[in-house]
Amino acid sequence: MRETGRQPVEERHIVQAEPSLEAASLSGLDLFNGLPASCLQAIEERSKVREFPAGHVFFRTGESGKVLFLLEKGAVQTFRPSVRKKLIIAELKPPAVFGEMGCVGRGIYHCCAQATKPSRIRIISRPDLDALLEQHPTIIRRLLDLVSDRFVRVLMDLDATSFQHLIPRLAGLLLEKADGDLVRNMTHEELAQHLRVYRESATAALGELKKAGIIEVKRRQIRILHRTRLERAARE
Repeated sequence: MRETGRQPVEERHIVQAEPSLEAASLSGLDLFNGLPASCLQAIEERSKVREFPAGHVFFRTGESGKVLFLLEKGAVQTFRPSVRKKLIIAELKPPAVFGEMGCVGRGIYHCCAQATKPSRIRIISRPDLDALLEQHPTIIRRLLDLVSDRFVRVLMDLDATSFQHLIPRLAGLLLEKADGDLVRNMTHEELAQHLRVYRESATAALGELKKAGIIEVKRRQIRILHRTRLERAARE
């Protein structure tokens, strides 16, 4: 994947944020739920908030982790790359945590993370996180729960990829991504990445739905012509 705007975290411009706004976003994360206000304030003071452009790569598979990332604004995608396609693990919206694998065990990232929109990220260093874990060990369990939940979700998706027919999954994805009756700005390659199949397979499945008169396919735009039939296809 082409690397866009990637710079070492230390070289990015620090953005000062309003304390009350950031404390509210921290408390909205399950990871920090129930922590005293003084603890949230300490996290806020010791962490850094930075703005990153769309396309910025935060880390790659196999790199060592040194920080925990908190998504406060924008969108981030985590994925596993391969030669012909990539396996999308999660598409994160704020508030969300990512980079947790860099803070447990050997501290090695097993996926890549990239901003898909201009994003505001709070960065907590590993030493500060370790100090927080000593004071509030319940966060350790929550971190492990987060790792476990995401691992199970990927396994379930892979199971669906292996055993569920492609057209129902494509129909469900189109319904999920539709704004009204339009799915905008998604290429065949991007649809294939979400479905965890090759682009040729996604194109063939789109062709079947188009041949049946259920959708209309144009450049970076898919129009749903018969929503009821598409919903039926997603259930079959």
